[in-house]
Amino acid sequence: MAQKSWMYAVLEAVQHEMQQDPAMTWIFELTPPVASNPGKPVINLETEFGRKRVVNTGIDENWMASAVLGAGLSGSKSATYIPYQGALIPFEVIQNVAGKLRLMTGGKASMPVVWVIEMTGQTPGFAGQHSCYEEDSYYMHIPGVRTVIPSTPYDAKGLMHAALRSPDPVVYLYPAGLRTLTEEVPDEPYEVPLNKAAVRMEGSDLTIVSSGGGMPGVLEAAETLKADGMGVEVIDLRTLKEMDTDTLVNSVGKTKRLLTVDQSYYTLCPGAEVIARVVENVDGVKVKRVAFPDAPPPASPEMFLWMRPDAQNVVEAARGLV
Repeated sequence: MAQKSWMYAVLEAVQHEMQQDPAMTWIFELTPPVASNPGKPVINLETEFGRKRVVNTGIDENWMASAVLGAGLSGSKSATYIPYQGALIPFEVIQNVAGKLRLMTGGKASMPVVWVIEMTGQTPGFAGQHSCYEEDSYYMHIPGVRTVIPSTPYDAKGLMHAALRSPDPVVYLYPAGLRTLTEEVPDEPYEVPLNKAAVRMEGSDLTIVSSGGGMPGVLEAAETLKADGMGVEVIDLRTLKEMDTDTLVNSVGKTKRLLTVDQSYYTLCPGAEVIARVVENVDGVKVKRVAFPDAPPPASPEMFLWMRPDAQNVVEAARGLV
């Protein structure tokens, strides 16, 4: 194993799947599929597999989403990387075609398709129409489509392997704020289940649930609370659909307190679904949500960071519950 960045881990998984399947394609715009890592060879999918399999398109996210779907329907694994400019443009194709076809055929239409959708809006400096906060809520709402959101390089690689091997179409959300994260990642291929949350810390006083870009702040807050003597259990959803309800219910059944933390908008954020599932199954639970306000992000990084939930917000909310 070696220390690997988030994007290097992802492209390492894609590289292996393309080596195993000569029909697999990767479509991109603006962002070439290239990654470097200290002590590791540079990954350049376009150089390795050629332009017929690694296709640089014009700026047309709807076409990209449709092209990989067509390839998947014909039996070929296919994936596309959609940067922040077009994060919500493919929604109609994914919602109205991909999810429904898989179900309308009774599962007979195998669709090994992955849309890697960059969530740049959750980092400072991308104001207005380039700040897409609602992707996680939108895409986790679609029947027939799996939605994953890794928060570590290890999970990023394992979830990509699992997504490309799944017969179900997968929306793979990429929180751009995690780009610089590194950790030990195996060189060999492995899968992280598409329906299993991860318990990052165990405790008996409070359950904190988050995902993607919210996890670093939650883990920082959990260490502060732990130093104060609070037993905090931290759950990383990893998969928004299908959501791992059992892990959530088992944890909150023990702690009786639930705090959800999201960098997406407060109304109908993923934490709202977490709370709904828990209160349906656990009596007497106390709950609270922390999320981005229902307002467009400002251009000023200082104001943006003031609005975005951070470790201090999590600590204050946790103390209020406990």
